[in-house]
Amino acid sequence: MKISGSVALVTGAGRGIGKHFAAQLLERGASKVYATARDPEKVDVPGVEVLRLDITDPDSVAEAAARASDVTLLVNNAGVSNFRNFLGGDPGGARQEMETNYYGTLNMVRAFAPVLGANGGGAILNVLSVLSWLSFDGSNTYAAAKAAEWSLTNGVRLELAGQGTLVTGLVLASTDTDMMAGIDVEKNDPADVVRAALDGIEAGKLEVIADDQSAQVKAAMAADPAMLYSRVVSG
Repeated sequence: MKISGSVALVTGAGRGIGKHFAAQLLERGASKVYATARDPEKVDVPGVEVLRLDITDPDSVAEAAARASDVTLLVNNAGVSNFRNFLGGDPGGARQEMETNYYGTLNMVRAFAPVLGANGGGAILNVLSVLSWLSFDGSNTYAAAKAAEWSLTNGVRLELAGQGTLVTGLVLASTDTDMMAGIDVEKNDPADVVRAALDGIEAGKLEVIADDQSAQVKAAMAADPAMLYSRVVSG
């Protein structure tokens, strides 16, 4: 998969990582970039073609797929985090996270898989999270939705192999975007994350791990769960 000359569509391109994806794709020579958002007036990247898109609305997704029938690279970046736990409070936040992060991504994959196949195969990049592999008190419902999206990524990779579509998962820890604003932790530079992701696509990688924390969590998954959940063990 070569970025130069490709036709890309980026969801959630109005801010954060999505905005960086749209800009860097153009810098790398993509012939066209569809930058999508629920509020298209928020997209501020010179040179892109802006589309209104709500990934949780099947009609909106179908319209985008019809208009962007030349896409060869789909970047599923749009997502939501409500910082909720499973127990207590309104479960609506958990439903929204699952509807957006899992079902929204599924909507996009189902709509654009035939488009990619008709255009030679192309590639899909799903923006995941280190919380695909790790629950975190205060974001447990988001972790569940991202775990589902990770499994979706692995499954559609198998289903789309026959048409030559590369499916890549991007795994990242805390990154300096609006979603993480106000949270005082060490954060990735989103430009670096996007650069690594696009390098990975061009290298044909099935998974791009953007930072050391994500790499450490992945390694710990093969060990006793006490390594990841030491607070439970220590009390």
